[in-house]
Amino acid sequence: MRYYFSKNLDMPFAAAIEHVTKKLAGKGFGILTRIDIQHTMKVKLGVDFKPYMILGACNPHFAWRALQELISEL
Repeated sequence: MRYYFSKNLDMPFAAAIEHVTKKLAGKGFGILTRIDIQHTMKVKLGVDFKPYMILGACNPHFAWRALQELISEL
């Protein structure tokens, strides 16, 4: 089961994060969480890892509709 979207972009990592964040905002999504895997691996394990960021995106309108459906089924 795939529960994420993945895309390779031909741009520097920081620019890609900014680009994706702006594109998501244009579709009504905001970033609720940013998990910096590279930083976490360095701090927690003392190891170097490639730049890797998990963006938790949410569209409040879609989330509200989904939650209303869930609540109505309880």
